[in-house]
Amino acid sequence: MMESQTIGEMRVLSLTGRLDSINAAETEAAIVAEIKDGATRLVLDCSGLTYVSSAGLRVFLVVAKRMREIGGKVVLAGLAPSVKEVFAISGFLQILTVCESRDDALAMCEQEASR
Repeated sequence: MMESQTIGEMRVLSLTGRLDSINAAETEAAIVAEIKDGATRLVLDCSGLTYVSSAGLRVFLVVAKRMREIGGKVVLAGLAPSVKEVFAISGFLQILTVCESRDDALAMCEQEASR
């Protein structure tokens, strides 16, 4: 499940529940649609995610690649300990920008936009 909110020039997408093979393609399509709709600064609020599978991890990679291609920025926020562990084990914490809170992620995106 995903909710979208625009704050200034930033799009905040709140992800909840499980991100796995059952809904990964649908979630990816929804996030890519936000990018195609003009979102260049994305905060993915993951505080409501309880589980991420390898299919779910792929969604984050695809989104990061799309944002790099358009010169945008994506920041993840609020990873639950179990989800953060999956990101750490897979090496994603080294390749994606992750903040502890949604507010930290918004501030980081805002700083990037003002550069």
